[in-house]
Amino acid sequence: MSTDPENPPNLLLRRARADDARDVAALMSDPSVYAQTLQMPHASEAWWRERLTAMDKPGVELQLAAERDGRVVGLAGLHQPTPSPRRRHVAGLGITLAREAQGQGVGDAMMRALLQHADEWAGLLRLELTVYADNARAIRLYERHGFEREGLMRGYGLRGGAYVDCVAMARWRDAPSHP
Repeated sequence: MSTDPENPPNLLLRRARADDARDVAALMSDPSVYAQTLQMPHASEAWWRERLTAMDKPGVELQLAAERDGRVVGLAGLHQPTPSPRRRHVAGLGITLAREAQGQGVGDAMMRALLQHADEWAGLLRLELTVYADNARAIRLYERHGFEREGLMRGYGLRGGAYVDCVAMARWRDAPSHP
């Protein structure tokens, strides 16, 4: 759990758990939220419970929940893209916020927590993400936290019947020196 004084008031950052499934299903049912992800609409509470259970394992994998007033208003995670030892230094990053939590510092708090985990506990050097090219607010968030644009991926995802471009972004951290 995190009650960092830099976080917005009444915000608790903690590891997501299976009993968050109801809140997550509701969060991901908002068209303005799932339209910015590759998630399919109308995923059930049972589906989210299974997915959250599978993510709750030791290692680099981390799924954080942002809880406000007893309700999950955001998810953010680090995920190893492959089990290959040659990519152990890399993780994918994803973040999703409820519409009412956007623009209030919740995304910044979640990013700080993920980056601290990546840098101080998981030894990750490269964090990767994709973001829809028209999601200017999210792109600004990522750039504030050191992510750089690496390329445009044309027609990356289907959204509302049209193929939409995504921006590939990454954050590189030089390997820490040894004492």
